[in-house]
Amino acid sequence: MKIQWLGQAGIRLEDEGRVVLIDPWIDENPVSNLNWKDVKADVIILTHGHFDHVGDAVNIAKRTGAKVIAQTELSYEMEAEGLTDVVGPGIGGTAEFEGGWVKLVQAVHSSVSQKGNVSAPAGVIVHFGGKTIYDLGDTALFSDLALPQKRYHLDLAFIPIGGFYTMDQVDAVEAARLVGAPIVIPFHYNTFPLIKANPEQFARDVSEQIPGVKAEVLKVEDTFIL
Repeated sequence: MKIQWLGQAGIRLEDEGRVVLIDPWIDENPVSNLNWKDVKADVIILTHGHFDHVGDAVNIAKRTGAKVIAQTELSYEMEAEGLTDVVGPGIGGTAEFEGGWVKLVQAVHSSVSQKGNVSAPAGVIVHFGGKTIYDLGDTALFSDLALPQKRYHLDLAFIPIGGFYTMDQVDAVEAARLVGAPIVIPFHYNTFPLIKANPEQFARDVSEQIPGVKAEVLKVEDTFIL
């Protein structure tokens, strides 16, 4: 599987030509050089309703016909935007798509869209291409981050490290310990001054403090092969 970090919370997963996007904020993302008009997608997954996560999802879905999966109340807003292939599970629910599935799990955060609609924030567990990836979403550190690994074999996790709106890089080390994935990738940092972090130090701390876990630091639009 090819895994690409799109900046902020955006993730692109590709396997055998099929593409899953998570939180594709591209057009107004100050660290992205991509154009949403060039982005392929078969499935788009949204963790919550903030502008830097919903981003270009509607435009990309209208152009590509991608299935959009979002928490129930956020899915209603996607339908109101004219999207027809929308699935809206609740927290704890699972939605299937061609080649995989996604389960929404708890995140400690908030979620209000640009239109003022409130929904529940989520982390997402995505099974695709034979791999299982845990995107923690925007979240604070909390003990239930340890629960998914009790049910699933996690191959990789994306963990926010920027602080201010989410956990910081110190809390993120403990999150990596709780999550239990052998590979962690930091994200949601250095897009704005308020979320400045040092991913290399985070990687060193993970290596020194958690045996058997490795942090891979990606530059924006870098690709990691899992």
